[in-house]
Amino acid sequence: MNSTVAAPGIWTDGKRHLWWLGALPMATPVLSGIFALVTGVQSLWWSGVVVIFGLIPMIDGLLGEDRSNPPETIVPDLEKQTYYRWIIYACVALMCLSVVTTAWMAAGGIDWIIGGGLTQLVQAHHLQGGLAGLLGYITERAQVHGSIGWFTYLGMAMSTGAATGIAINIAHELGHKTRPLEQFLAKVALAPTCYGHFFVEHNRGHHVRVATPEDPASSRLGESFWSFLPRSVWFSLRSAWHLERERLHKQGLPTFHWKNTVLTAWLFSVVLWGVLIAWLGVAVIPFLIIQGIYGFSLLEVVNYVEHYGLLRQKLPNGRYERCSPRHSWNSNRIVTNIFLFQLQRHSDHHAYPTRSYQALRHFDESPQLPYGYASMIVWAYVPFLWRRLMDHRVLAHYAGDVRLANLQPSRRKQLLQQYGTRYTD
Repeated sequence: MNSTVAAPGIWTDGKRHLWWLGALPMATPVLSGIFALVTGVQSLWWSGVVVIFGLIPMIDGLLGEDRSNPPETIVPDLEKQTYYRWIIYACVALMCLSVVTTAWMAAGGIDWIIGGGLTQLVQAHHLQGGLAGLLGYITERAQVHGSIGWFTYLGMAMSTGAATGIAINIAHELGHKTRPLEQFLAKVALAPTCYGHFFVEHNRGHHVRVATPEDPASSRLGESFWSFLPRSVWFSLRSAWHLERERLHKQGLPTFHWKNTVLTAWLFSVVLWGVLIAWLGVAVIPFLIIQGIYGFSLLEVVNYVEHYGLLRQKLPNGRYERCSPRHSWNSNRIVTNIFLFQLQRHSDHHAYPTRSYQALRHFDESPQLPYGYASMIVWAYVPFLWRRLMDHRVLAHYAGDVRLANLQPSRRKQLLQQYGTRYTD
């Protein structure tokens, strides 16, 4: 199973304090906004995108992999430590702060600063010292550099979308837990992207159907990300609704009921978006739409990477074989694993969905990606590069038998001709 396991008596989590770095993408929109205001470099508003697709892949390549696993005897205690949960809770809080702050700035907050709003605040509350000096300096710089343009507005929305997209992974971690607080925070984390149905579909749909043609969130060999995206978005939403309707009907309840988890999760989005629009006006609507679409598209491109071309085989009884480590693409790139709370150890997550991020394990038998998720996302955006990088790896995983892969139906004949000339279908 594992490459390296430390002796139970001496094992310590070498990444214990590094996990806090996972909160950095949540705070990046606010931090980049402060630096943009102080320096006047408006391109800093794009920092959220640059961090994901530039900084993280670069450091990933420099620092390499970590294949070590915690000893199984340590895992129960590791799971109980509230320290790790508080990191996740902090991520949700920072995400909320970023959404509210950048929405305000995009919808007129910067113009308010230019107009002397911070100066009036200092005077009204008789602020003195370093804080008053900092607010005065921010006002001065904002007045020098003026209002934002469309490019800066777009950068605000995209960087915030990067944060809310990664926050879906936080919701993913929380949504597998049974504590009411964590269930609540999962819905909060999904609110900005209006992806509350993920709360239902991922747990009760994807985990049941993963690596089968019936799973909308499992990508197929020969399927581009741009074809996968609308398929996964629509059919995942439809699946969540059907699953919840079926659950309620079994209890003798109507579909439109306050116990409908999809509706209650969506209600979080209605409240968040409604409050922001009522407060900030229609100027915030494009911001919310852009960050929301970009945010959930990040989830979907990660979905695309995680199971590309992998297929559970059907047994003689017509059921699919049990999900195993061979049915998820994994990566031990240490930096991306820290920032994504070991989402890249995806095989162990499917084997033990409730296992917390700090205890997830590497399996030697799981197929390995050539790069971390952050880098793989960029490859996925360019279909012909993705196929050159990944198709031969899928084929190698199945020892050259393309019939064992999850094939895109519209390209099945072409793929069999290209990779399986010795087979007949």
